Amino acid sequence: MSESRALARERLKGLIEGGTCNSLTDALKEIWDGEPEFGVFRDALALLRARLRKDTWESYPEDKAIFSWMLHQVTRPWLSEFLSQVLPPSLLFSDDYRVENKVLGVTCLHHIIRNVPAAELQQYNQAQVMYHALKNHLYTAEAEVIEVVLPCLLDLLPVLQIPPPALGEYQKDKQNPTDEILQLVLTHMEMEHKIVLRRVYARNLPALQQMLGVRVARHMKRLLSVIVGYLEVYDEPEETARLCILETLQGTIKLVWPRMPCRLTLLLKALLKLISDVSCDPGQTPKSVREALLHSATECLILLDRCCNGQVKAALEGLPSLCNDSLLLQCIKQVQEAT
Repeated sequence: MSESRALARERLKGLIEGGTCNSLTDALKEIWDGEPEFGVFRDALALLRARLRKDTWESYPEDKAIFSWMLHQVTRPWLSEFLSQVLPPSLLFSDDYRVENKVLGVTCLHHIIRNVPAAELQQYNQAQVMYHALKNHLYTAEAEVIEVVLPCLLDLLPVLQIPPPALGEYQKDKQNPTDEILQLVLTHMEMEHKIVLRRVYARNLPALQQMLGVRVARHMKRLLSVIVGYLEVYDEPEETARLCILETLQGTIKLVWPRMPCRLTLLLKALLKLISDVSCDPGQTPKSVREALLHSATECLILLDRCCNGQVKAALEGLPSLCNDSLLLQCIKQVQEAT
């Protein structure tokens, strides 16, 4: 196998040096014998077509790597011309039971979503087909799969976005894919106990929340339950999950600030407990990460105080006399001095 690869690399190098191309990507794009751009890519797909069918692709494991590499060399605006040829193999790979094939397939789908115009993805419900294929992967427990599926969905959801209903009209949550995905993600986050998966979910939650905008108010009860639950769990040493959850909380406060006063007690307890835990028991957390946690938590307290008419400052007035932790007192001072 190694001799074959070395020989193939040597032949490819000879073809590039003997032609007018500077790289393999240029070779795929080359115009030969009056053919349109990417004529070589078109011919290569034609050769691979018989080997990448549903009943044959598993017999040729090397061809999926060739297909994936070639696909990633073709970008806007040329890829849309080959959509009908590259989408079926990508869906086949993503639907396999092997984790490496799922990841490969989702990576191919993500490249297609990024490099094909939304209008063309919407034709013949191709965007819906990809959405349902990707959504099914959210039920898996493999962190490697979830890590590539969520960013892919975040790029696909704007293509599927349903315009907001007119004044007086009613629209069910399930009719909007973004609401549906957030509900599913929050459900999994509530029950998830694996740190790796918790980090993956938390890392993608701020972008999903920003995509919903003020409509995140529909999911407030479950979202705040997840936020409070994740703030209580250590995530040393990177603290990725808690930092991303604090970012999500800041965005939530800014988007739905009128609903914060009735939830002030819950959030105030969670944030003060976090600050106390981080300042009193640093553990293996690096100093820079600890400072980032304290800064984000303090920012959340300041935002809460602004939308609750100074109730946070009033609640913190007697706290300095009850504790002697310098970091906690410093955070309280920043909140008290904020305007």
